[in-house]
Amino acid sequence: MHTGFPISELLSELGLRDLQGGKLTLSSVLEINSNTLSDTPPQGLHELPWTFLRKLMMSNLTARNVQCDQPMYESIFTRVTEYVDAMNPLDLITALFHCADPFLQQDIVSKMSLCQFAVPLLLPNCDTQKITLMLWAMRDLVKNYKPHSSTGEGALVEGRIVEMEIPLVSFVRVGESSLSKSQTLNRLFSNISQPNEAFIHCDMPCGDVPRRIADGLVEVSWYLPCGNKNIDIFTQPVAVANLRGDSRLFEAQVSFLCQTSAAVFIFSDDLEGDLSPFTNRERKAELFLVTNSQRKGYGMEKPKETCLKHNIEETHVVVRKKQNDSDFVNVLRFYVRGVLEKDQLKSNMLNLAVVAQHIGVLVDEDEECKNARQNAEGISDMVRDVLVFKEEQLPLHGTIWKAISKLEKERCRMRNANKEINLKDYRSRIADQESYLRKKQQERDLSEAMAKFIAGISQQNTERLYFLKWLKFQLDTLTRHNLATLRQQYKDCCSKNPQDKELKNLDEQISNCSLGPEHFFRELGQIYECACALPQDDLHRSVTQKVQHLPGLCAQMLLDGFPMELVDGDASNIPMKWISAVLTELHQLVRTESRIRVLTVLGVQSTGKSTLLNTMFGVQFAVSSGRCTRGAFMLLMKVSEELRHELQCDFIMLIDTEGLKSPELAALDTSYEHDNELATLVIGLSDITIINIAMENNQEMKDILQIAVHAFLRMTEVGKKPRCLFVHQNVSDMSAHVNNMRDRKNLVEQLNEMTQAAAKMEKKEGNTKFTDVMTYDPEKDSYYIPGLWHGTPPMAPVNSGYSEAVYELKKKIIYLFKSDNGTHNDATEFLEWTKSLWNAVKFENFIFNFKNSLAADAYLDLCTHYNNWEWTFQSEMNRWLIAKTTEISNFGVTEKNVHIRQLMTELSNVVQETSNKLFEEEKKIQENIQQYFKQKNNKVALVEKYRQEFQNSASTLRRQTENSLKQHLEQAVEIKKGMEKMREFMDKQKVTIETKVLELIRCCRERRTDLSEKDLKKEFDQMWSETISELSNIRLQRIDVHQNAYYMLMENLSVISGHIMEMLRRLDLTVCGHGEFTVKTDWWKSLTRFNERGFIKETQELCNVIIAECHTLVNDHIAAMKSKNTDYNDTYIKELLKYIDGEIKDLSDECVASLKFYIIGFAASAFQKAHKDFNSRNDPQEHLRQSKDTFFESFIASFNEKDQCLKKAQQFAETCVKPAVQFYVSQHLGQAIADEMRTGEEGVNYNTTHFQFAVLKQLLDEMSFNTYMEYTTSYEPFVKDWIKQLIIKRMSARGQLARLEKQLLSDIVRKINYAITVSSGNKAIKEFILQFCSALQDELVIPRDALDNFLILINADTDQFISYLHDFIKDMEESLPKEYSRRASCKDITERIEQLPSKPHDLLFSSVSGCGHQCPFCGAPCEAGGQGHTTHFASMHRPQAFAGCYWPSTKKLQTDICTTAVISDGKYINSNTNGEFHPCKRYREIYPHWDIAGDVSVEASDYWKYVMKEFNRGLAEAYNVQPADIPNEWIKLTQQDALTGLEKSFNIK
Repeated sequence: MHTGFPISELLSELGLRDLQGGKLTLSSVLEINSNTLSDTPPQGLHELPWTFLRKLMMSNLTARNVQCDQPMYESIFTRVTEYVDAMNPLDLITALFHCADPFLQQDIVSKMSLCQFAVPLLLPNCDTQKITLMLWAMRDLVKNYKPHSSTGEGALVEGRIVEMEIPLVSFVRVGESSLSKSQTLNRLFSNISQPNEAFIHCDMPCGDVPRRIADGLVEVSWYLPCGNKNIDIFTQPVAVANLRGDSRLFEAQVSFLCQTSAAVFIFSDDLEGDLSPFTNRERKAELFLVTNSQRKGYGMEKPKETCLKHNIEETHVVVRKKQNDSDFVNVLRFYVRGVLEKDQLKSNMLNLAVVAQHIGVLVDEDEECKNARQNAEGISDMVRDVLVFKEEQLPLHGTIWKAISKLEKERCRMRNANKEINLKDYRSRIADQESYLRKKQQERDLSEAMAKFIAGISQQNTERLYFLKWLKFQLDTLTRHNLATLRQQYKDCCSKNPQDKELKNLDEQISNCSLGPEHFFRELGQIYECACALPQDDLHRSVTQKVQHLPGLCAQMLLDGFPMELVDGDASNIPMKWISAVLTELHQLVRTESRIRVLTVLGVQSTGKSTLLNTMFGVQFAVSSGRCTRGAFMLLMKVSEELRHELQCDFIMLIDTEGLKSPELAALDTSYEHDNELATLVIGLSDITIINIAMENNQEMKDILQIAVHAFLRMTEVGKKPRCLFVHQNVSDMSAHVNNMRDRKNLVEQLNEMTQAAAKMEKKEGNTKFTDVMTYDPEKDSYYIPGLWHGTPPMAPVNSGYSEAVYELKKKIIYLFKSDNGTHNDATEFLEWTKSLWNAVKFENFIFNFKNSLAADAYLDLCTHYNNWEWTFQSEMNRWLIAKTTEISNFGVTEKNVHIRQLMTELSNVVQETSNKLFEEEKKIQENIQQYFKQKNNKVALVEKYRQEFQNSASTLRRQTENSLKQHLEQAVEIKKGMEKMREFMDKQKVTIETKVLELIRCCRERRTDLSEKDLKKEFDQMWSETISELSNIRLQRIDVHQNAYYMLMENLSVISGHIMEMLRRLDLTVCGHGEFTVKTDWWKSLTRFNERGFIKETQELCNVIIAECHTLVNDHIAAMKSKNTDYNDTYIKELLKYIDGEIKDLSDECVASLKFYIIGFAASAFQKAHKDFNSRNDPQEHLRQSKDTFFESFIASFNEKDQCLKKAQQFAETCVKPAVQFYVSQHLGQAIADEMRTGEEGVNYNTTHFQFAVLKQLLDEMSFNTYMEYTTSYEPFVKDWIKQLIIKRMSARGQLARLEKQLLSDIVRKINYAITVSSGNKAIKEFILQFCSALQDELVIPRDALDNFLILINADTDQFISYLHDFIKDMEESLPKEYSRRASCKDITERIEQLPSKPHDLLFSSVSGCGHQCPFCGAPCEAGGQGHTTHFASMHRPQAFAGCYWPSTKKLQTDICTTAVISDGKYINSNTNGEFHPCKRYREIYPHWDIAGDVSVEASDYWKYVMKEFNRGLAEAYNVQPADIPNEWIKLTQQDALTGLEKSFNIK
């Protein structure tokens, strides 16, 4: 190996001697010092490295051109023989790599690659005679390209360059060559239109200075296609290696290149030289000889001799003939393409490292690096699914932290506080919820991944940095792979015209698929926050002490240049205890010298904010791997001692923010709090704010400015007036600043207008100009920056104009810091300022919502979405209820004598499970609501005011459902308790019989005589008669339902006056409930002012509705008692009383009591009869008689020791499984029908408004007076029947009901077969049966009696039994659908639907009925979405005549419509006005929760005007009054006018 020049001497000349051996660090290079802003050329070699690094860190293409300032006064006749203060750039780069630590080496390589400079591949060391493969230095390089494809556009390939399989083509020189190898390479791999000087050559500044330490250096560059055939030189990627110096002196390098390259091109004029190093046995590369025929002494024979001597093919000789450079380069390209087309040797850097080690070349990854890699892989290898990994290994900063963040803001803002709740109690409730969530966090043990992460960052400094780098590399690769997969799925979805739901799901996955070190640091913060939230007692002090060192570690990493998350972008919150601890530790680490100046950049997402900061300061905020910045990250730049006094700070803090108006959130037009909160915070923290504007989109510029203006305005209130700089990107014209003077003037005018508008919103009208709220000079504070790339990526270098413009901006920023003489915060003061500012944001001391208005279509869209979420919730909980009641019904089936205490424990467990399930389902709705309001469309802003109402609706839905489910579960347990008492003595009977039978078998066998079947029958009959006579006294308990109901009535009415109790004492329930219930006037003797006739009629209608519903409830219970063979339970009466109490409104005690007497009377009589029927069906003696044949058959089989497989399998399938399957189908069919009606092929996705429109349209089509009367007077029964008829019609068509039944049957048969499989094995038959029942305990209710009969004296081979059972299950699956198909008539379907435990029309009604409130004037139902709204409204009000209103003086029906009445000067009178007239305009004084929008248009009410005109006489006769006087314009209305009016009212387009 060539010895070269001593490195130490050259380092001394460069002033780097003390830094040799990796002592030059990245933080020292990035430090803000006097050289940072120096425009003076280096005055000596000692300044050369720093000037080069300063330019390189800013990705400046001129970095390699730096040279010392030398006087230019030599005469042209002076012969220059020495290079004074000049150094070849290759020597400078080699020297810096020998001084840089591994992390600075990576950064240098990254910046050189951005500039498209070739980077060191093999680094020589003249002192040690060793060469090093720079594998680690290139690990951070990420490249992308688009290879050409014969089938069309090639897919984008992205990844780390060291992992890419790319052919390597090497270029070397042997002896002298008249061709410039490096210049030739530059031309070979770059276009004329996009020249690229990747390799330093002799015509570059100082390129002709003799090299001193760089000979033997192998550089590498890459050519990567962009996919455009008009631009690309090569269709596939290729790596290009260039060996510096005469290759004959560097055998190791030559050996390495020959073994790793696809081809080696040898430049040489010395054709007689020794080429033997290229022809060794391990060579894999093709050899090409490149020579120049234009040199002196060239002869054609010499190349031939060389080829023969060294086995080089003659076709591999490239001769430069009489041709220009372009033609010669084209010839070379032809040969390179030939090599690439063979595709014979592709390799990545990792494979190169193996070859290097084999031939004795060092690799720059030492043991520390390898250990750190293993530690990082210990984490990355755990990741299989990113989302699952986050939930399991990083659980603290997920949903719980987000929920805590919401509670923190709610505790400050009290948005959801109900006016009826004491605010102190509300805050206390929130604090309890926060405490509960923190406890949930604290209950989680430290995950394995986090334990490894903490161990990794707790290592010594170098190994910690290696660990974090490795972790980033591995997780970036994982993220990149996930993103590529998801983006391809997204592309495929788009091409197939998908539903929005599919794309939104993929959007969400793309948004959440990233995983990086920042997520682990976020989790680290939550671990610390949890520990701090623990009580500071002896028990928990040890836990707190274990995390005390974590802030110090992160503070040190901040000092080392790592970004740290300030604002969690996902939770939109600051983990304040964690940030406080880190900044406090930082303050201590620097010995309280921690004065900070803050620079922030704001702008739209993906407009180059992070790149701007990276270029300006040489830092590395994340800009790749699909991980755009979320939230805000802070990074510290050290200020040198010499500048600290001038800048008045020890550090400059850079804050990189999440892009405003990001696709995951909505646009500014939707006034998102997230953007405004973030902007307010970072602007408030900043000394200088850069507003980054991409010039392509003026609207986005306007939006960003509006957010910024509000944020700046808020700062005036806290006494801060930050400085603002506007950066206009992608402006390439050099005269942009001059030419855009008019644009700047318009911008100032816009800013002033925005300031005035914002000041008005913020109630700070004193601010009229933009400069009132911030320091801004449009001439000096506006910067125009050209585009980032010079040409077409991936081969485009960074535009030198971009780097220079950013450098000018940087100088301005430093100048502003210097010129600002104000006081500046240290780390602790900055922390306090951050706390105060964030508190102001959380408490909403600033205004964040800019728009607030209502549009019908936007509200309709929100209601439709909410209705879908609500339906999903109800459907899921209905299925949950079925499963849990089934589980309760099966409780103890596999055991005997279930203790009541066990049953109550089971109830407690199920209720808790249900509560948890409800919480999960409510959370889904709440998340859907949140996601809805994050949409990027204008609709969201228009319904922002309703967000809280719908959130409340979700909570109300959960509470109501919880009460209902709890009632059903308690009822199921009560029924089970009653049944268990009956089962207990029935089981005793069967045990007695079974014992007697077994005893008889034993006796018969001991006689030692052959007994015929006749003899056995005689013996059995005698035993049976004796046993039956012993058990004859056992009878089921008789319940006196009337008496029990009486006592429940007494308890229920105990709070009412003594007069009612006197009525109760005289009551005989057995005679109540017969005939019709009639409301009596004398029940209201205490009332003096009301419309007697109207009130009595209204009350009678209410009572009739309640009675009808109670009849339905009673009939449903009795039907369930028959189908499930269960007994009466007192919970049935309690349920009726609870329902009545919930429905009665403003009724007198006498009326309430009489109504309850009537309902409970007929209910008790019906239940008494049902109880009697149950006792008859389940009489113990009758049960024993029915099971006699079963016992006898089992007796005979057992005596004869016969296998019962076939018969028992048939018995089990027919008596146990089939009834359970039929009941399963019946249980689930109601929900299935309802789902089909809403979401099936022909489903109608109704919300309340759509539903009302559909009903009214059908009424209009039919035009039946009786139907209209039913609709207006008995709304709920009418609508339920309307839905039921719709269901019957739909289910009757094309065998729809049978199809759903078959589908449910297939589902349960699949589960049965699976249960058989998992229960089988080497088990006794009884054990198999019990395990089978257990496996299906939440699916099938297997009849207990049938199961007990089946198990009598069972003797069967389990495997054979299972085989037969499969056959019978298959027969059942084939026979039941035939039964379904036979019951397909409308009559059969009607009966079937009526008999279902869960009636589909009831389920659908609950989803479209809304809150149930009706207009107090006309009775129109409320259409507001959800249950939690505070204001009711209806799209279609009707004439008050439909409510029976008339003029007392004329007895004529009223034609007033509410929407017109409320904008009139009319008055109204009813019981709520105490019999006095009240102005219609002031109706909200009486009905504050109703919003009746005044409507002066004629068309909007045409529907009901037309109906009123048509049925005027019918209405008069129905209410026994005179017909109304119909206005003339009403008479002209047609049915089409009515339909048009209907469509307009409901905004149907």
